[in-house]
Amino acid sequence: MYSSGFSILFVTFFVATLALRFYLANRQIRHVMRHRSAVPAEFAAKIPLNAHQKAADYTVAKTRFGLAALLFNSLILIGFTLLGGLQWLSDNLMPLTGTGMVYQLALVAAFAILSGVLDLPFDWYRQFVLEQRFGFNKMTRALWLFDMLKGALIGAAIGLPLLWVVLSLMGKAGDLWWLYAWAVWSGFQLLMMVLYPTVLAPLFNKFTALDDQSLQERIEGLMGRVGFASKGLFVMDGSKRSAHGNAYFSGFGANKRIVFFDTLLARLAPQEIEAVLAHELGHFKLKHIVKRIVVMFAVSLAFLALLGFLKGQAWFYTGLGVTPLLGAPNDAMALLLFLLVLPVFTFVFSPLTSISSRKHEFEADAFAAKHSDARDLVSALVKMYEDNASTLTPDPLHSKFFDSHPPASVRIAHLHQAGA
Repeated sequence: MYSSGFSILFVTFFVATLALRFYLANRQIRHVMRHRSAVPAEFAAKIPLNAHQKAADYTVAKTRFGLAALLFNSLILIGFTLLGGLQWLSDNLMPLTGTGMVYQLALVAAFAILSGVLDLPFDWYRQFVLEQRFGFNKMTRALWLFDMLKGALIGAAIGLPLLWVVLSLMGKAGDLWWLYAWAVWSGFQLLMMVLYPTVLAPLFNKFTALDDQSLQERIEGLMGRVGFASKGLFVMDGSKRSAHGNAYFSGFGANKRIVFFDTLLARLAPQEIEAVLAHELGHFKLKHIVKRIVVMFAVSLAFLALLGFLKGQAWFYTGLGVTPLLGAPNDAMALLLFLLVLPVFTFVFSPLTSISSRKHEFEADAFAAKHSDARDLVSALVKMYEDNASTLTPDPLHSKFFDSHPPASVRIAHLHQAGA
């Protein structure tokens, strides 16, 4: 049944990736626990030992939970592929739907539902055990269930029409279908950037205009200095779901808006809020957002071109436990197999994404130091590290693979240099 060559290649990458991820996670656990007993010298005057130990315990608990989820998801991946799970799903759907577009949409939908159901225990544990234990969960079980159902309905309402367009292009647009699909996908992504702030985000959170007049004037002064135009300043009821705090801006073109978590406003002083926002505006003014969008589009084009090649290769299906249909489209199956196995082959490139992201963070920090006071950003970050229980002592190698932000000590050292 299998194409042995591709099966061996897949299993080799699968085992190597799984082993590497377990190795990195265990390095993280050992490194964090080794430094648990003392606050790093540069933070000793600002962060108490009990907060440092809480961050260490939270990091270790999240990492161990991540290992359990990784092992479970790895077994599910093998079950869907080499052990015939997708083939079984296809065999049971086909008598009900035939082999046309209804079958293809049903195959993807059934896979999404089944995957979601399998993930539910982990989602529940993360929210109501892990986050609850460390004092971060503010959600009720009713709100969690309502969010999940609402997210599923919105995902279906948006995703099924998009999936139908992509599958139609795969089946009818010829050898260059992937180029047309890429154009549709890119347009969809841009549309979501426009619609998310005003249409999608308010379906889950309440956004109110910032009513602190002095803070509003301070922020508007910052935006005037850096040349940033916004549709408004808003406060999000993040405390309804979590004790974590943050600030961000969203939107695209003339639809940009600045959003503060209410938990952040309650914790930071006005000058610290200004410094945090200056960092976020730095990402915009330094064109980090545009650069990330360009990279995302380029990578998605390359992957769709690769899928365009693989979907016509019998060994791609048989090597992953599926018998391709004869005289009927295999487009949905090719798409599912590709999305399932792609992370196995690309995980080794994770540091490249992290390096780029950390470079942008350093640049945004330097921008904030130029347009606000670096000391205010440092004090804000220290409070956020403490409030969010972010470890001050991550393992360097683990951080290189997974962390989009520089380690706390390195980041603050750079800010002190920028301030000087």
